Amino acid sequence: MRPIARPGEPDKRSLRREILAVRNRLTPDDLRETSAALAGRALELPELAQAGTVAAYVSVGSEPGTLALLDTLRARGVRVLLPTLLPDNDLDWGVYEGEGSLARVQHGGRMALFEPAGERLGPDAVTAAGAVLLPGLAVDARGMRLGRGGGSYDRVLARLERAGAHPALVVLLYDSEVVGRVPAEPHDRPVDAVVTPSGVRRFRPAS
Repeated sequence: MRPIARPGEPDKRSLRREILAVRNRLTPDDLRETSAALAGRALELPELAQAGTVAAYVSVGSEPGTLALLDTLRARGVRVLLPTLLPDNDLDWGVYEGEGSLARVQHGGRMALFEPAGERLGPDAVTAAGAVLLPGLAVDARGMRLGRGGGSYDRVLARLERAGAHPALVVLLYDSEVVGRVPAEPHDRPVDAVVTPSGVRRFRPAS
């Protein structure tokens, strides 16, 4: 069932389309600058700076860049887990060993993803993370995240809940993607913080 938008509130599909149109106008210079800024801002979060294991992802296309952050975390001795997409849209995980360890994987007609080429640790490996970086397209004042609609991270969040795991949930976005409200469904779970190139906004105090 599709969520019912409130009066004046865009539905998920149209909001995704609008945000992706803006992202697609970004230049390579824009992407480089925001990637470096995001890495610096993200490390201001104590949950991220202090985590022994961080589950993250490799940005693709016009997504806010993550490689600078992944390399900084790894250089600090953090164990960084990256996802691999399974045929049913669930996620397995592997350890990030540097940019040279990534494999470009084409999943059907979708955009190619960069995934860890080494050992697969299983979908439950994410439950060991002290912080989880979530991809997204927008977040609102409640901390509700708008994803791309594939459902992979809904499964991750449900798995964390079943395991009784409570990592810090952090979404990386551009400044314009922090919006007043996004449509939400009953299973949607708010994030703890959003990191943009200009700073960090918290929705829940650091524990």
